[in-house]
Amino acid sequence: MDIDLQNKIFAITTQSELGRKFGKRPQTISVWFKNHVPAECVFSMAKALEWEVTPHELRPDLYLNPIDGIPADKQNTI
Repeated sequence: MDIDLQNKIFAITTQSELGRKFGKRPQTISVWFKNHVPAECVFSMAKALEWEVTPHELRPDLYLNPIDGIPADKQNTI
């Protein structure tokens, strides 16, 4: 994950808060930031970030188009 995306996420929440939402230690979230968010957590993370960060931003290798993975009712607000 690049530094710009990390900064965007940290403007919304903290590693500790994400860890609490996912039942993970902040260190685990840190590993996600150094590597990538696990595929099974991408949608949940985007939702936890209130769609301010999209699945495409988190994992462009899995969500090829910018609106992939975004619920239809949220697509117009992104």
